[in-house]
Amino acid sequence: MGYSDKKPLILVTNDDGVQSKGIKSLIEAVRPLGEVVVVAPDSARSGMSSALTVYVPLRISLLKKEEDLTVYACNGTPVDCVKLAINEILDRKPDLIVSGINHGSNAAICVVYSGTMGATLEGCIWGIPSIGVSLTDHDKDADFSEAQKYARMLAEKTLTEGLPEGVCLNVNVPDRTDIKGIKICTQTQGRWTAEFMKSQDALGKDVYWLTGVFENHNPDDENTDEWALANGYVSVVPCKIDLTAHQVLEQLKHWEI
Repeated sequence: MGYSDKKPLILVTNDDGVQSKGIKSLIEAVRPLGEVVVVAPDSARSGMSSALTVYVPLRISLLKKEEDLTVYACNGTPVDCVKLAINEILDRKPDLIVSGINHGSNAAICVVYSGTMGATLEGCIWGIPSIGVSLTDHDKDADFSEAQKYARMLAEKTLTEGLPEGVCLNVNVPDRTDIKGIKICTQTQGRWTAEFMKSQDALGKDVYWLTGVFENHNPDDENTDEWALANGYVSVVPCKIDLTAHQVLEQLKHWEI
């Protein structure tokens, strides 16, 4: 399959499914910037992180093809979608990958669990400038207009300036219309607590539903993404794929034998 070399090639994916309002809003946001190819899950795959499909074959279906826009659905995870796009669908490496717009925040420790960010990190592994975009509203019919504006702005800036090797962006947009601007942040330190709601099924057997309360370990730190979102800013956290704790290497050298 051939694509024009005259325009940037933008790969779009998500974890809420190809029919979600969030990805349709993202397509609309980035379409003026280049040639857009969408490869996204055929239904919701939230919380998949960097999961791969290994026990069943993957399938793709062409849903739409028009000038500068091609849309595919895939029965796999967000990372599967990125891998299939790069390996099997596209004839050249995308100039940009944008994942989202996610229905709900992926700030703080959520970056570890997020399928939206799993796809973003996969793009980063391939050396492609990649951005994950989320809106702090889980409603399936949320207003994505502000998120669209900032997604386009950051996509355009990334296409123009690029990103450092091994770095991608975790972008979260607060659910409000009076956004103050963009703030470059660190990831908030914290974790989810009281993570399950216990109930019973029709046979009286215990079942557990994922829920939880986020415990913020540094709520007053103005450099963090949670602080930025709470105070009306779009948070942008540069994330790296190298998980090595470089600052600890020397400390552990004496363990070597």
